[in-house]
Amino acid sequence: MTETLKIVCDNLGGETQVPAGISLAELASRIAPGRYPFLAAEVDNRIKELDYKLYTPSTVRFVDISSFAGIRVYQRTAWFILQKAAHDLYPAQTLHIRHSLGRSGFYCEIEGIDAFTPEQAERLRRRMREIVEADYPIRRTRALTSEVRALYAASGYTDKIALLDTRPRLYSEYYTLDDVTGYFYGALAPSTGCIALFDIAPYYDGFYLALPLRTAPERIHTDFYQEKMFGIFREYQSWVQIMGVPTVGDVNSKVLAGDAGGMIKLAEAFHERKFAWLADEIYRANRTRGTRMVLISGPSSSGKTTSAKRLGIQLGVLGLKPVMISLDDYFVEREKTPLDENGEYDYEALEAIDLELFNDHLHRLMQGESIDIPRYDFVTGRRMKHDAPLTLDERSILIIEGIHGLNPRLTPSIPDTQKFRIYISCFTSVAMDNLSRIATTDNRLLRRLVRDGRQRGADALATLARWSSVRRGEEKHIFPYQENADVMLNSSLFYEISVLRPYAEKMLREVPDTVREYDEARRMLRFLDNFIPIPPDEIPPTSILREFIGSSSFKY
Repeated sequence: MTETLKIVCDNLGGETQVPAGISLAELASRIAPGRYPFLAAEVDNRIKELDYKLYTPSTVRFVDISSFAGIRVYQRTAWFILQKAAHDLYPAQTLHIRHSLGRSGFYCEIEGIDAFTPEQAERLRRRMREIVEADYPIRRTRALTSEVRALYAASGYTDKIALLDTRPRLYSEYYTLDDVTGYFYGALAPSTGCIALFDIAPYYDGFYLALPLRTAPERIHTDFYQEKMFGIFREYQSWVQIMGVPTVGDVNSKVLAGDAGGMIKLAEAFHERKFAWLADEIYRANRTRGTRMVLISGPSSSGKTTSAKRLGIQLGVLGLKPVMISLDDYFVEREKTPLDENGEYDYEALEAIDLELFNDHLHRLMQGESIDIPRYDFVTGRRMKHDAPLTLDERSILIIEGIHGLNPRLTPSIPDTQKFRIYISCFTSVAMDNLSRIATTDNRLLRRLVRDGRQRGADALATLARWSSVRRGEEKHIFPYQENADVMLNSSLFYEISVLRPYAEKMLREVPDTVREYDEARRMLRFLDNFIPIPPDEIPPTSILREFIGSSSFKY
């Protein structure tokens, strides 16, 4: 008699009995087809690929492209298909997935091709389409690391070998797609046929891989011409190459060689030069067009506050008097915060800011009056009075930092000539390897975990539970305005995840396996395990990273 299991499946609406050893793919076949195919499943709050078999009673939740977990599976699988297509067309050359670009795509290059032509893009697109239509199975294999290393060596994957050598394990995993081997930091779809939508277009020296949006899976998003952001990625990509740290394996090698302090000094010096240059640009705008206000915007945990303070120091060197205002201090009382579509507080909405009070204060400041700005307490959700009135004089320049800084609705009465707009984000420049980039959202999540635990009394579960809402808010309220910036600034430090690791690990391990956020905590722990920790001793007190780990010389 076949043993049966009780499975609680959200997609089936409740409990069901299944034979022991049933695969997730077989279970999925019992469910009426939805709008989008299932790509993976959460089993007891852990993401699993569809060939995973069930042997114990479990809770199962299938995911598709419309979820955050599902879109990551879709992207990774598309990268593997691209790797296979590039291998078939250019077997002697190396593919690089450089960085994200636009809202749903990735900039890529193939070594040895200086300018990708429309004809080459069409060949690559056609080969990818053939691979999708062939519906090749994608298989994951676990083997001794020594065997995996030999496999990578035979394929010329020196970037992956560097990571294996600096983070040794007895066993490792790899994926196969027909005759191509790869490694990806997370689940993949069961076969290439799951990736229905994509496009390839020439872009600069390489090409752009366009994929659907999580919020609009039926179409390709092609608005990827974001020149300012692309320029930032290019600058930092070139810089980490010169510094010899383009991948995590390279960073780890320098740490093992005792050069962590040298990396910290170089990265911090690079930041200091950028702030000095930015201050020069603002000073010039102040003198030529009467700029009196600097608006600093960026998504959560971009380092906006420390950036504003460091910029203020550089402006002071030039003879200007910076006056700082944080938009966070103008949050409405917590119970007045607007709600999102899920009924949760939407702190990313512009309406979460008391716009009437903020603009009244701006008007009075510009008229030369003294004002008492509020101070928002994130623990109580209440505004308190500030004990330091603000006043502007002829040498003053107002620095306003907050996620809505580039939204024209924030400061409608201020002429554009008086504004200098800066977009700051953590554009992670180091990659895991040539094909696996580090998502800027993961870098920012680590920063936020550590900061919120230290400053705002939030444990990892609370931060992870809010993160999807934060990201939805960014997509709606911040990213559409980023190209309005006069200047973009990258706040990432190529050594920082190695420093954040011990802080974040302790918090992530406290997330219980009874909640949905457990899988995200496990994913981040697996991700962090690739980094050799760096102690924070040599990080200067003015570093952006100090905003998150503490011991900053700035007051927040």
